[in-house]
Amino acid sequence: MEVQTITRWPLVVAVWAAGLGVAAQYGKISVIFDRMAELYPDVGAGISFSVSFVGIVGIVLGLVAGLFVSSIGYRRSLVWALWLGAAMSALQALHLPYGLFLFSRLIEGLSHLGVVVAGPTLMAAISTPHHRGFVMSLWSTFFSVSFSLLIWFGLPLVARFGLVSLFVAHALVMAGLALWLSRAMRDVPVPPRQPFPALMALPRLHLPVYRSAWQVAPAAGWLFYTCCFVAILTVIPPYIPPEQRAAVLMAMPLASIATSMTLGVYLMRLMTAVKVAQLGFLLAAGGVIWLGSAPGDPLACLALSAALGLVQGGSFAAVPQLNESDEDRAQSNGAMAQAGNLGNSIGTPLMVLALSLAGVPGLIAVLLVLLLGGFLVHQILAWRRSAAVGAI
Repeated sequence: MEVQTITRWPLVVAVWAAGLGVAAQYGKISVIFDRMAELYPDVGAGISFSVSFVGIVGIVLGLVAGLFVSSIGYRRSLVWALWLGAAMSALQALHLPYGLFLFSRLIEGLSHLGVVVAGPTLMAAISTPHHRGFVMSLWSTFFSVSFSLLIWFGLPLVARFGLVSLFVAHALVMAGLALWLSRAMRDVPVPPRQPFPALMALPRLHLPVYRSAWQVAPAAGWLFYTCCFVAILTVIPPYIPPEQRAAVLMAMPLASIATSMTLGVYLMRLMTAVKVAQLGFLLAAGGVIWLGSAPGDPLACLALSAALGLVQGGSFAAVPQLNESDEDRAQSNGAMAQAGNLGNSIGTPLMVLALSLAGVPGLIAVLLVLLLGGFLVHQILAWRRSAAVGAI
């Protein structure tokens, strides 16, 4: 795709809005999870699968999604993924039997992947190099912003019209985004479509990406980040004073967003996105030590979230910085999707296990290992890139 001489801000916002829509595929269940038994009273503990099934597709197909998106086309993938997501939410509004509901969640995973791979690739392509750090930091906020919007607007909707009203609203939003983007993106230049990958070759297609110190770097750090962030929001609340708990939990994602969009964007003018992510890992490790000395301290929680905001923005901005072609960026974004789903899946059980075996000191130790691991894996891959460039 040609280098842009002007950033197309309305289209950037439209693609970011598509990210908000697919983030709500997780959030629409999370915010009503304590009431899902009203819809499916006979499921019992199996109701937890209603959240996790969206992530299964990302774990299995996250990387190869980049190959399929570059074959199908970025605009087409984005719009089709939104229509697919709209259709699944509309079906869920019919109060499907639980087995079919889980199947619809599995299909939503395909919709989710299509947007999280094509979306940031397109946003990087329609922005100038000067604005790209800000644009990718904006993309990195899509989960936090979506969850906040669901709390502010989704929960009052549910309180007034019932649980399935949230599925209806989500279907309408996704369909509206599909219509908006199908029109808005008609004149966007697109790169040549790549040959469709052979299904039998998919397993070995992982190797070139995971061997590349450029393509895999954002995903490698992202795995450590996602192991921590959602898990922290899950296991820390009982330690926060009850009278401050709700306010702190709402402020923690906002602290990440604020840091990513302000300090993170400024620092990316002075250093690479990878360095910003590494700085975030180190500052977050300091926040964890503070939290260990004062479990549940509101300021420590906010400081930790603010530091993780640098990792959040730096990780997504590293994709276009490290990868020149749209195909490489799509594969790197696919690897990030795979790493993110894996991290979200293993992070909370890992933290709960650490707490059960060793209490708060065990939790702090695991968090420190993960955060310092994120810093170290970036450093190792940076050394590999330097060695490869020096050998040319």
